[in-house]
Amino acid sequence: MRIGIVTGGAAGLGADIAIALHAAGMKVVIADIDAEAAARTAQKLDPSGNTAWGLGMDVGCEKAVQAAVDTIVAAWGAPWLLVNNASIMQACPVLDIALDSFDAVMRVNLRGTFITSQIIGRIMRAQGAGRIVNIASLAGQNGGTATGAHYAASKGGVLTLTKVFARDLAPHGVMVNAISPGPLELPSVENTVGAEKAQAIRSALPGGRLGDPGYIAAMVIMLAREDAAAMTGATVDINSGLYMR
Repeated sequence: MRIGIVTGGAAGLGADIAIALHAAGMKVVIADIDAEAAARTAQKLDPSGNTAWGLGMDVGCEKAVQAAVDTIVAAWGAPWLLVNNASIMQACPVLDIALDSFDAVMRVNLRGTFITSQIIGRIMRAQGAGRIVNIASLAGQNGGTATGAHYAASKGGVLTLTKVFARDLAPHGVMVNAISPGPLELPSVENTVGAEKAQAIRSALPGGRLGDPGYIAAMVIMLAREDAAAMTGATVDINSGLYMR
């Protein structure tokens, strides 16, 4: 069984992705800053712990990520897939964003994606194969009309990191892509933008509904396939037509 690591996998979209990967036959490491929540989610997938493992990981700390990855490799072997999903989403007018908030968002969303991709990318390069899928956001493409500038900027950075890692790792059989979702039917979305704005977004969509997290998970599975070897450096837009290019 191949091994997949999902950061921020204890709840929300990350949990949906972890569940889908496990159902598709992959051994899944649910890595999250909340170790107890990660363990609970893994326990639901496999009480034995043989195919689902909840692990505490602070993606913004290089030493913590390295230690966690070393533990994973020692116990299960080298990963085939990394899903960079860990993220902080905040909505705030740009002139009101505190520097501490800006730094906190960047630390997880952008720095965290870089650290995990670099550490696990080295392992994938050595084994000559692997897949990295970065969960970006429509906010990184359109300037974050429903979220804060710090969140939008971090996700724009993730899109650029995707291209850089894709270019450098492709000769070693490692494909790196991004998925850029629009607003999803998740509690975290409504909690961030508010119920009134969430409804306004729904009304503006051609289909009148927010995106399905399950479809994002299905796209991760597709990008993780071995025969997806010709797809790298790409961003898959799944935004219900809010942003077209």
